[in-house]
Amino acid sequence: MLRPDDCERVARQLLAENSDRYVGIDLWDAGAIDKICATDTSLDVHIELAFPAERWRIELAKEVETALTERLRQSGWNGSVHVHVGWALRAPQARRNLPQVRQIREIIAVASGKGGVGKSTTAVNLALGLAYEGARVGLLDADIYGPSQPRMLGLSGERPSSLDGKTLIPPVGHGIKMMSIGLLVDEEQPMVWRGPMVSQALNQLLLETDWGELDYLIVDMPPGTGDIQLTLSQRVPLSGAVIVTTPQDIALLDARKGLKMFQKVEVPVLGVIENMSTHVCSHCGHEEHIFGAGGGRRMAEQYGVDLLAELPLDIRIREQADGGRPTVIAEPESTLGRAYVGMARRTAARLAAASSSAFPSITIEQS
Repeated sequence: MLRPDDCERVARQLLAENSDRYVGIDLWDAGAIDKICATDTSLDVHIELAFPAERWRIELAKEVETALTERLRQSGWNGSVHVHVGWALRAPQARRNLPQVRQIREIIAVASGKGGVGKSTTAVNLALGLAYEGARVGLLDADIYGPSQPRMLGLSGERPSSLDGKTLIPPVGHGIKMMSIGLLVDEEQPMVWRGPMVSQALNQLLLETDWGELDYLIVDMPPGTGDIQLTLSQRVPLSGAVIVTTPQDIALLDARKGLKMFQKVEVPVLGVIENMSTHVCSHCGHEEHIFGAGGGRRMAEQYGVDLLAELPLDIRIREQADGGRPTVIAEPESTLGRAYVGMARRTAARLAAASSSAFPSITIEQS
């Protein structure tokens, strides 16, 4: 019969053996093990994650509980095992001596080196994935020349309101607060503006919107490395950036420029998302790498950042975004939906790891 300290040792060993799929390291080294309580007949493990995990915590608790039960049964111990998983965001750190935007905890830029790689679709599903896991999320459409988020969130024709004539109240689509120049002008009206006007408009959309309290503000950046990117990088306390690319060489060439730009202005790059990674024929099931294979992974390895997701090319993703119900809303438990939600979890986990200056204390109790 195992003693309580033996049960604790087995639990600690198991938790240190396996890397969490989102944290990237084992839960013990990540500082996520809050408390272990062992008695002669029971073992209780308390885990606290530092990223939104309202649904993932249930799956994780079952996984860890099953693994611990099997390991302890092999050692002849027949007590009960209970795993409790919660989550809480840690306090944000100061960003390059820039003041925090009022009531917004973290700001994440979603960028690409060129257009046509699915950046906006990725950004809206990232925002919805974070909200799916319990976070309070806003989405800023920073693409002044080609705003697309009003249509993707089913808000075409909506207009922001104002109670004081000074600040705008953003409309809400699928639980996400969203602001875009596309909400202020006709959908087909071109924005024929020079750089300074664009930067000023973006500044107003960000700072003169009453976002309320947000855990995350996702910024859908325009493609390239121009005025808007510099304005945001130099004036806004970005918590991190995500680079979206396709596997093809031309897209990767431009994506590298975007990644280097953020590194140059000291904005942490949380990782690379490879979009349109593979296509599975809806008729015969044949899988094909239309735009090449492994480009995003090689880029991530080259620059020492994480590969956050490899997302497929699927007609449903386009249809759902065009219809105002992106994949995370349309079918969250499908293979496609889970890929986007996993991307959101991984992005938030990487941000938590990058922002953490100290792990929480770990206590072990025996009785």
